[in-house]
Amino acid sequence: MPRRSIDEFRAERAAGQERVLACEHLGINRFMALDTRAYRDATAEGGLPADTKELLGLAASAVLRCNDCIDYHLEQCVKAGYSRTQLEDALNVALVVGGSIFIPHLRHALQSLDELLAERDGDSSAT
Repeated sequence: MPRRSIDEFRAERAAGQERVLACEHLGINRFMALDTRAYRDATAEGGLPADTKELLGLAASAVLRCNDCIDYHLEQCVKAGYSRTQLEDALNVALVVGGSIFIPHLRHALQSLDELLAERDGDSSAT
């Protein structure tokens, strides 16, 4: 199966997210609210900043081998200003924790990272 682009991922995620948010199931709505709150900046309460939580989300998603989640958190981390070196370092932690079974997802993550950084830096030749 060919790898989809970040733009294709965004479109599929937006359509799917719209459908989930339209669901009137109490449990689903509560979980979605919990997820949103988990990633908010909590520094005012002595907790973690939102950008750190996104990096944690990336590592956890990588270990769980969810490419959609990896792409989502990579995008959030790039928006938060993390560098290629920092994100590769986080993915290295995921590789050590997750083991060799993570390698196909690491390939995916690095290709997505290339695309996201090229987009951020305005380099259309890198995609």
